[in-house]
Amino acid sequence: MKKIFLSLSLVCAVALSTTAQVKRSANPGGLIIKGGVNLANVTNSSNGGVDDANTLTSFHAGVVADLALSEGLSLQPGLLVTGKGTKSSVGSSNDRNYWQATSNPIYLELPVNVVGKIPLGNKSLFVGAGPYAAMGIAGKNKTEGKILGVGFSRDSDISFSDDDPTTSYEENAGFGKLKRFDYGLNVLGGLDLGKVIIGANYGYGFAKLNSGASDRANDRNKNRVLSFSLGLKL
Repeated sequence: MKKIFLSLSLVCAVALSTTAQVKRSANPGGLIIKGGVNLANVTNSSNGGVDDANTLTSFHAGVVADLALSEGLSLQPGLLVTGKGTKSSVGSSNDRNYWQATSNPIYLELPVNVVGKIPLGNKSLFVGAGPYAAMGIAGKNKTEGKILGVGFSRDSDISFSDDDPTTSYEENAGFGKLKRFDYGLNVLGGLDLGKVIIGANYGYGFAKLNSGASDRANDRNKNRVLSFSLGLKL
């Protein structure tokens, strides 16, 4: 896992450096600026299940290079700032006793997707899939609620382990810290209207969030993110 982030970074750099060598065709490629809404969650069972009530609304924004491999097939490496996380609560905000906690880590994410395009006149449908690697850069933990009708709220910065992706172990792991690096697979689809692109993406994380934990023990505490985006092709 530790070498995946560097490997995918190399793939992205090589792909971007060859943009000028890709011949223009019915699939001309280009640069896409995109952003949108994330519906983020974290698995809470050993088989990878999530509680829909814990879904946290966040965001994503960044750029994607659309590199034509052939007519109807593209390689799309990108660089995104994206929010993940989850929330949990006890009771309702109308109750005298109420509690809600949210964790919203922000990552710098590198997706590398292979995308197939199906022409529909001057538009096209697209579907694709590929790996991603992400590095935690910021985020907040927040707790709020009421005790006997008296409200309280507090927040703190998320603490990441000082992990080095070139090593086989996790440096500075500890209780209350998240792993710095996440990785997984994306599945995506949408409609290319020419200049405007409407898409959806599902990110399936493989890395556990809690630092020091084995990623392979079970599928508890892993990122799951459903995203809806609007893109502008330059």
